[in-house]
Amino acid sequence: MPLPLAGIRVLDCSSVVMGPYAARLLADQGAEVLKVEPPEGDVLRRAGQGGAMFAHLNRGKRAVALDLKAEEGKAALRRLAAEADVLLHNMRADAAARLGLTREALRDVNPRLIVASAVGYGAGGPYSARPAYDDLIQAASGLADVMGRVSPDGEPRYVPLTLSDRVVGIQLAQAVTAALFARERGGEGAEIEVPMFETFADMVLGDHLGGLSFDPPQGGPHYPRLMTPQRRPYRTRDGHIAVLLYNDAHWRRFFRAVGREAEMEADPRLRDHAGRTANFHHAYGLVGELLAERGTAEWLDLLCGLDIPAAPVNSVEDLLEDPHLRGVGYWREAAMPDGGTLRSTAPVGRWTGQEEAPVRPPPALPGATDEEIAWTSR
Repeated sequence: MPLPLAGIRVLDCSSVVMGPYAARLLADQGAEVLKVEPPEGDVLRRAGQGGAMFAHLNRGKRAVALDLKAEEGKAALRRLAAEADVLLHNMRADAAARLGLTREALRDVNPRLIVASAVGYGAGGPYSARPAYDDLIQAASGLADVMGRVSPDGEPRYVPLTLSDRVVGIQLAQAVTAALFARERGGEGAEIEVPMFETFADMVLGDHLGGLSFDPPQGGPHYPRLMTPQRRPYRTRDGHIAVLLYNDAHWRRFFRAVGREAEMEADPRLRDHAGRTANFHHAYGLVGELLAERGTAEWLDLLCGLDIPAAPVNSVEDLLEDPHLRGVGYWREAAMPDGGTLRSTAPVGRWTGQEEAPVRPPPALPGATDEEIAWTSR
């Protein structure tokens, strides 16, 4: 069977991370994605380590260079939009309108077109015209503050990932597939706006609004288990390990294994969920002291044998050799136009009975001839 989005055509007019990631997820599910770039190309093509991020975000797409500020470029885009199912971008609303990237501007050539945009801040609010980047959204959403509250120096800090870009990219791809499903049930096209600020604030508040969720408040903000500085990879005798004693059975098995079960049962801060919840700093701190007494490999063997959640603390280099990732066929290779090889990851998700999506290299940036801007046949 073909992949679920086989036959769907996506015009990817986005740049950098958020929009391209959404479009790549659609490509991984079988969509034909044509990336529309300005003549100088997506800025990410020139960003660090041979354009590695660009390669991962845009694998499996074709590309064409169009100057959407020129009438010729706008006309070419309209020809492509006439035969597309989805047009995706991450521009602010006023810029998209100037370039003709709205459903209103394209309805006459394709009333079934779905126009999906990821923006910094939703329409109607006082921030809607502001520029937005991942760092800004991590700060505005409360994440940087939460990170600071558990860091040793108390200073706000960013997660060292383009985290909000990727979370919102996933939301955008999900919104597109929902709109495609609605269209198949008899609807027309749609215009979708997915805002970064609101989307990421929802994620942070889901964990940390806490007692402020209710009126009157049932306590303060923040989920206590996530906020103790003792929630961290634990030091072992020769490295580090991640361990999560989550339920009563995990705690009892762990303390029995280290010969301290009687101490746990006698200590009201340890013996049940309520006690540990009120004393996470003490409970996790004691676990950390005990884990420091043995080596990482010994702990992994013991804890996995007891069905206690544990994992090694891998580096990026470690992941290249991880036996599970190799066992599930996670790593893929694609030949690059320059003769090199792209080491990339498998498409996300598997569908029983359906073909496996190939991993193809990212596109080179051609010019804009009639042949180059044509869709492939359906």
